[in-house]
Amino acid sequence: MGALPAIYRISQRLRLAPSSIGVLAFLILPLLPSLALAAMEFFSTGESAVIMYDAPSLKADRLYVASRNFPVEVIVKVEGWVKVRDSEGTLAWVEEKALSEKRYVIVTAPQAEVYHAPSTTSALLFQAQRNVVMEWLEPAAIGWVKVRHQDGQIGYVRTQQVWGS
Repeated sequence: MGALPAIYRISQRLRLAPSSIGVLAFLILPLLPSLALAAMEFFSTGESAVIMYDAPSLKADRLYVASRNFPVEVIVKVEGWVKVRDSEGTLAWVEEKALSEKRYVIVTAPQAEVYHAPSTTSALLFQAQRNVVMEWLEPAAIGWVKVRHQDGQIGYVRTQQVWGS
């Protein structure tokens, strides 16, 4: 759904005059990028084998099992259940109690480079292959995220090489 049709529907619900739509768009459009970023909420699986379902019920079909620290994006929460999206775009339902607020990222590039500082001119610490999961420590400079590998090494990876940041 585009921003302008949404703004038009909002103006209709508020019963604004057609001349006011431009003013509403002027006020809302600059906020959309920050609202989109704020809406993204990431968690990880907190247990070693978390069942992902096709509906919010233990009686629903099982889609797959996720391992501990598997990063997911929250889509919606409903009475003890959370609809999530994984790095491949798969949607599934998971029990809310199986999620952890501790964040992780997963390498989506064929190979991600992790540097000592958030710059490609700093020392290259290590390379991580696709599907390697690393702990998300904090956002760094724009386009970079600070991560910790399971072996304890800490460095910076470009956000376009990982998912979940």
